Amino acid sequence: MNDNHPAANGPARPLTVADVLALPVLAAGQPQVVTGVPHLDRPVRWVHITELTDPASFLKGGELVLTTGMPLPDDAAGVRRYVDELADIGAAALVIELVRRYHRPPDALVDACHLRGLPLVTLAKDVNFLEVTQVVHALLLGNQAEAMRRTQHIHEAFTALTLRGAGPEDVLSAAAEMSGRTVVLENLVHQALICEPSGSTVEEALAGWEQRSRATGPGDHTAIRGPEGWLTAPVEYQGERWGRVAMLPGRHDRTDRTDRRDSTDRTDGPTFGPEDITVLERTAMALTVARLIHPTSWERTAHRNVLRDLVEQRHRSPADARTRCAALGLPTDRSRFVVTLVDLGTGHGGTEPETRLFQELRTAGIPALVGELAPDRLGILLALRPSQPWRPVVERLCSTASGLAPQAVVSVGSEVTDLSYTARSFREAVRVAEATPPGQPLPPDRSFHELSDIGLRRLLYALREDTRIQEYTEQRLGRLVDHDTRHGSELLTTLRHYLDAAGNKTTAARRGGLSRETLYQRLRTIERLLDCDLESGEQRTEFHVALAALDVLRAH
Repeated sequence: MNDNHPAANGPARPLTVADVLALPVLAAGQPQVVTGVPHLDRPVRWVHITELTDPASFLKGGELVLTTGMPLPDDAAGVRRYVDELADIGAAALVIELVRRYHRPPDALVDACHLRGLPLVTLAKDVNFLEVTQVVHALLLGNQAEAMRRTQHIHEAFTALTLRGAGPEDVLSAAAEMSGRTVVLENLVHQALICEPSGSTVEEALAGWEQRSRATGPGDHTAIRGPEGWLTAPVEYQGERWGRVAMLPGRHDRTDRTDRRDSTDRTDGPTFGPEDITVLERTAMALTVARLIHPTSWERTAHRNVLRDLVEQRHRSPADARTRCAALGLPTDRSRFVVTLVDLGTGHGGTEPETRLFQELRTAGIPALVGELAPDRLGILLALRPSQPWRPVVERLCSTASGLAPQAVVSVGSEVTDLSYTARSFREAVRVAEATPPGQPLPPDRSFHELSDIGLRRLLYALREDTRIQEYTEQRLGRLVDHDTRHGSELLTTLRHYLDAAGNKTTAARRGGLSRETLYQRLRTIERLLDCDLESGEQRTEFHVALAALDVLRAH
């Protein structure tokens, strides 16, 4: 046997008729494929030598039948019956030796095999059939042993995932890696919650997902279904179904199916093998365990992951982002998007607020993604119709959020018209949240904060941990604070009154309860300590900013 033959070391795929014909032991007989060329990819499960007139009674399907032609009936009807029985039982191919009885295949045999799509192969030279069976059976047994090892590896890998409490993302990632195929988890309303692409992009895998999924009929067991030939398995526990997991054919699988359909109008060729079925069934089992031990629902996890990827711009392309959001039910065409952050306060996190806010939006008919972005902070991406105002929707969210946590703070980013711009809107909403101190009064006309609300003090609050702000404040006011501390004076207060009065000394004296002479004396002391000119508008601005920063730093 030639060690360079692809089947020599046990191919990963099943041994096919084409593989067997290429073996040196058969190639020496100068095989000629007379009929059934499109079906040479049929798997060969065994080799059967026969000189019986009814060999099908000893077959189970998938056999390569070897014969010298001696038992073939003489009449055309008998030949048709002989071929029909082989085709009905599922024989892989019929190989006839043209040495003893025939020197060319009988027309009746060729016609019958052609009619039933049974590969008919002739051998021009004598071949040792026993040697053929030994070689092929050795390969098949080797393949079976290798398949058992791979199956054992699959079981061990999924057992390890289950024992360490792996989440659904890890489970699907392992399934895609083991099978080399795209694997998708969907819920009962045909929303794609997790997609692990293999050999394709998310956009290619999930484009038009709901429509394609609904065309792939439901089922109670693992099977190939639908016009695209998906391999699907239900995910359920004690009669309660949660969704299903689908393994998608690769590009080469779709090409093969198209070729077979064009040539024979049949699509019964093997797209998925036994190992693929094992992987998908173990995936469904591992997902069931993950669902039982992880409190966060798949939908909430999916929303969180998509929102975080949008915020951090981790999508492969804008098209992938749109496809992934659309697969979760978010309309991405002709929509306007508004980002909202809800800071619930310490101890008010968990999955209940996410669920409540999502249900509120769903009740209102507002498509949205809702997910936790950080502890006690929820992100919400609203998808609105072009004519739909967003402020009433956010007000409704504010009302629900205050019911969940009375001190909840809602921040809103700018409205955008393209999903690829939502990262910017998220950044704006985060800046608003960072610039909103606890207890910050709301504007009189609304229950949320937006970018236009950020003034000087709120900007400094957002930057309070920046050492440059701290250094600036200390450099401008440190000597004055130290003087007041040592001497019990109130020069800082006097400076505040003076700056608040925009340099009007009479107003500053009245606010501080001082005589004009005392105010003048204190201002001169301040100018000496700080080495400044308080008549300078620019320097007064600098000190005003420093005082605002000092107030923020002291308060927080």
